Amino acid sequence: MDLEMNLNASHSMGTTIIGVTYNGGVVLGADSRTSTGMYVANRASDKITQLTDNVYVCRSGSAADSQIVSDYVRYFLHQHTIQLGQSATSKVAANLIRLLSYNNKNMLETGLIVGGWDKYEGGKIYAIPLGGTLIEQPFAIGGSGSSYLYGFFDQAWKEGMTKDEAEQFVVKAVSLAIARDGASGGVVRTVIINSEGVTRNFYPSDKLQLWHEELEPQNSLLDLLNSSSPEPMNI
Repeated sequence: MDLEMNLNASHSMGTTIIGVTYNGGVVLGADSRTSTGMYVANRASDKITQLTDNVYVCRSGSAADSQIVSDYVRYFLHQHTIQLGQSATSKVAANLIRLLSYNNKNMLETGLIVGGWDKYEGGKIYAIPLGGTLIEQPFAIGGSGSSYLYGFFDQAWKEGMTKDEAEQFVVKAVSLAIARDGASGGVVRTVIINSEGVTRNFYPSDKLQLWHEELEPQNSLLDLLNSSSPEPMNI
């Protein structure tokens, strides 16, 4: 009965989403697990959605809510681009999401991170959590896996990272959340946005860093117990 109720529940991206700035642009990262209660509905979903050529959004919370907000914003930004004759900035995109989230805060269950690059302000990261608050930050984390990352970011974050340093930092953080958070999992996707354009990267689960509880036991009593012919103990 409980399993049937879970299967009929709404799809939720119990998630880890991250956005960081670096010296020249931004890096967005996310896991790929979408769950329906305790059931994994999609193990390879893409939670980093394109809004314009130079602005992307990371989605967490209700999959349906985050998708409809992204679709509305993408439509409005397309109209904005046609009227002005140039791409919208990341601040415009973030403010549109903030407006939709705040005006519908009693109905929406989604938190988003907007990241992008434009010629006016360079790389920018904006967090729009539940309720529609807009916060500009050098880095932002969200989703259920973010609870495990605040201490890691306090210790490991530094300003002025290179592109490669920022991407490896994001991949390491998402893999840590995957190891600790049961609602995060699958693969890691990253999006790098800078003056040269957009680069998407994909990191399968077998290429991610292993953490303490995932490592093979070394010199453990379990090795002796599982051995076919254990050595006799010296008395």
